[in-house]
Amino acid sequence: MKEKEIFHIIMGILILSIVIGFKDLVLYANYSFMGYAILFSAIIIIVNVLAKKGMASFLDSRVEHKIWFWKRLWFKQNWNLKNAIPTGAIIPLFISAFSIGFFKVMTVLTFETFALKRRAARKFGYYSYTELTDFTVGMIATAGIVATLLLSLITYWFEPLETLSRMAAYYAFWNIIPFSTLDGIHILSGIRKVWYVLATITAIFALFALYTGLV
Repeated sequence: MKEKEIFHIIMGILILSIVIGFKDLVLYANYSFMGYAILFSAIIIIVNVLAKKGMASFLDSRVEHKIWFWKRLWFKQNWNLKNAIPTGAIIPLFISAFSIGFFKVMTVLTFETFALKRRAARKFGYYSYTELTDFTVGMIATAGIVATLLLSLITYWFEPLETLSRMAAYYAFWNIIPFSTLDGIHILSGIRKVWYVLATITAIFALFALYTGLV
């Protein structure tokens, strides 16, 4: 893992921890909860990142994570901004501040996929197999969402980890959205039927998490 990627992951954890703990920090001055927010954010992001890296390695590729940046000005490919905007930091923090932490947007990190050299050296000989397909990238993104949902499901059965369970469900929900370079767009582009199934399951998880957070 490169230093730049580690930096972006740490920044993602800090941003997510602010999103998770903003309400308790501002309304209730519950500073001790920020420690839990940082811990929960680290667990969620690390599980998500490791799942993607594991799937990428299995598919003879590698991934690098970074804060979500917005560069394309419009749908046309050549309509780009001169400087990319760090929307993965701006949007979650702005909405947290605007809603006093009641509305938690968790679109923090995205990833890029690169083919490993061994993709071109299969048992069938050397041929043009270095190009990554939408299916491959979709599988990698799927691994991250599935791992996050499993984290939510497992921690739900442990009462002290209820908040972690809910936050993991929210994280999966926001990242399954097929927009920009978020996980959802990779899954929808590569394996559309899987996206429909995962989106439905993730919505159920998120709604249940919302319900348990209100009662």
